[in-house]
Amino acid sequence: MRGIVFLCLLGCSLAQNLTYSWNGPGASSQVDPNTANECLTDTQTCGCCLMQKQMWRMETFFNMSLAELQRGLERAQGVLNTIRSSRSAFSVALTDTRRCVGPNRADVVVQYQSVFINLGDGYNVSTGVFTVPRSGVYSLALTVYSDAGAAGVLLAACGRMRRNGRVIAALNEYNTQDQEDSATVVLAVQMQAGDKVDVILPATCYLCDDNSHYNTFSGFLLYATD
Repeated sequence: MRGIVFLCLLGCSLAQNLTYSWNGPGASSQVDPNTANECLTDTQTCGCCLMQKQMWRMETFFNMSLAELQRGLERAQGVLNTIRSSRSAFSVALTDTRRCVGPNRADVVVQYQSVFINLGDGYNVSTGVFTVPRSGVYSLALTVYSDAGAAGVLLAACGRMRRNGRVIAALNEYNTQDQEDSATVVLAVQMQAGDKVDVILPATCYLCDDNSHYNTFSGFLLYATD
């Protein structure tokens, strides 16, 4: 609590941008130019003269230290603002209700409709595309799941993660041995601001989900590189 009070008082004093002296904030702290000569002519005032010179040195040192603290506070605020502006994270699921997507006649972009978090608004629910807000290294994760409905029926849980239209990871559970199955991939990718990341559902595949959120697509900024 004492530390918080001290920081508040320090912030207030820095915000006022005052110069401090023994006569009070904002008062002049100039040394009388004749003070040094008084010690040569009047030995009785020499002690007072020396004390005044020491007080002036202390005032100068204090104001220099206060200015350095203010510069440090401004630097810290700048770093904090940079960190806040660079926050980017999203995590989405296919749907909140029981629904299957696919198969389709052509590859389509998966539009994940259930949003857990979209910090920085990088993910677009309407297009299913995540736009990189800041250059850096990102962690990306994709999980695909499907249910064939009955034993012996073809299971086709597939997905392809793309960056700027190029596949960077592919998942495939394509068989008749499993009625339901899932697959997951997690990777770290260095990307540039403006890059587009999405998930493609291949033409012959289909994904099924409900409010358990088996199908998810997530990503977040590990650290910036710009």
